Amino acid sequence: MASTSQPLPLMPHATATWLVENTSLTFQQIADFCGLHVLEVQAIADETTATRLTPRDPVRAGELTMEEIEKAQADPAYRMRINPGPMPQRRTSGPRYTPVAKRQDKPDGIAWILKHHPEISDAQIAKLIGTTKATIAAIRNREHWNMANIVPKDPVTLGLCSQRELDALVAEAARKAGTPAPVDERLGADREAMLAKLKAEREAARRVADAADEPA
Repeated sequence: MASTSQPLPLMPHATATWLVENTSLTFQQIADFCGLHVLEVQAIADETTATRLTPRDPVRAGELTMEEIEKAQADPAYRMRINPGPMPQRRTSGPRYTPVAKRQDKPDGIAWILKHHPEISDAQIAKLIGTTKATIAAIRNREHWNMANIVPKDPVTLGLCSQRELDALVAEAARKAGTPAPVDERLGADREAMLAKLKAEREAARRVADAADEPA
């Protein structure tokens, strides 16, 4: 399994879309390289994601070489490494950088973690989301200036972190608390239901788009 410390592509979902469409890599190889859950990659391959993604070529972006792709295609157990050349160095301390477009989603992601994973410390949330302890405390105490509009939403869905990062944090918090780590039920009986839901959402979005294109 690839190291969780490896830098990720700038646009993981768009990169995964390109790799699904243009290579014979396994879903797991693509998931590991992009920092996604394997079911997210399968949903992309099955075109069951809620929105259509524009593929992003990681080779042209300088994040991956064709030699690395060919090596991985020849060996399903091989995990690709991102090209470190053009990638900026990751910060080793302080909150993570979040694109301006996603900063307004942070309170929703924080509220979701506080609701579903109270075992995670404020310091861990601050590092994962890229926020401050003061903001977390304000949301927990319902004193945030925009509290009326904050709706708990999965930070992975919001693009604030990867599923792998969140799972690792939940497992670490559970270990420190001396409790069993939650089991990802999406790998069990709920897998087909999850994919069916994603497919239905995709088809609904497509119908709306088709209706909008029809002449009045």
